[in-house]
Amino acid sequence: MRILLIEDDPGLGSAIRDQITAEGHTADLVVTLADARHVVGAVNYDLILLDLMLPDGRGLDFLRDRRSAGTVTPIIILTARDQITDRIAGLNAGADDYLVKPFDLAELSARIGSVTRRYSGNPNPQVQIGVLSVDLAAKSVVGPKGPILLTQREWIIFEAFVQRAGQLVPKSALEERLYSFDAEVESNTIEVYISRLRKKLGAGVIETQRGLGYRLGQA
Repeated sequence: MRILLIEDDPGLGSAIRDQITAEGHTADLVVTLADARHVVGAVNYDLILLDLMLPDGRGLDFLRDRRSAGTVTPIIILTARDQITDRIAGLNAGADDYLVKPFDLAELSARIGSVTRRYSGNPNPQVQIGVLSVDLAAKSVVGPKGPILLTQREWIIFEAFVQRAGQLVPKSALEERLYSFDAEVESNTIEVYISRLRKKLGAGVIETQRGLGYRLGQA
């Protein structure tokens, strides 16, 4: 997934970014609401992690603005404010979950997985695709001959299709998942990973819609 992290604490921001990157996601870190508003206007994020107290304003105002604009991107609040009234305000403003600092990074990973599965329409992490058994929480794939090992980037691409089963996924959307906004994109990168996935998972697992993008098929 492509995740936007809005957090002004350098140590915590780096720790969270490292954690979610290690989990196989692409993470962009910004420290102000001004930067956050700029990047959400340019990038389609799958999830936003939002601190409530930022140098140039309140994260709650950013959250309300996003929901007022009709944005349905999942948003998880990360904050040191632990009063029940603060949690209620965040959830009522449109947050999908609320984590109070300090929190365990493993719990954050679990909350991210839970929220994104709900948005994809299937809260169950176990998915069957033809002969493949996929565990979205464990990031694992098992075929008729046993476990199939995917690299981090192969998993990022494959997960995009699993979460959008039946939907056409443009090449640009896959590139956004792979790269942060300061990275250069090779023109044939997506084609290379699609080819690798077909070799590992089956030729029919990803269908090409020429000129439009790709769609999940059957292994």
